[in-house]
Amino acid sequence: MAKLERTIRGDFNGILHKIESGIVNGSMSASLEECSDFYSNGARCSVRVFERYSWLGNNRVSLSVTLFQNIGDEIHLSAITAGGSQALFFKINTWGEEAFLNKLEELL
Repeated sequence: MAKLERTIRGDFNGILHKIESGIVNGSMSASLEECSDFYSNGARCSVRVFERYSWLGNNRVSLSVTLFQNIGDEIHLSAITAGGSQALFFKINTWGEEAFLNKLEELL
């Protein structure tokens, strides 16, 4: 697994849209698999799960992105990849996970 955490400023909806379109349009095999949105007492949380085929790793990898913002605060982003290993007992060949996460980092 690879992880990226950031605190960012900007428009929540704009950042979410940029991430969604940038990830899906950034790879011909990338897709938005599922999403969830929560609102409570001025706080907002959005979760997006993407998946794509990794040519380097010869497997599929997923990227889960969570954005959280309390009213008037900065936006907290947490992104975690998974699925990029071919080994049975040890985690090897994680290039696909890192490449997927690097695409998100470019968008930010």
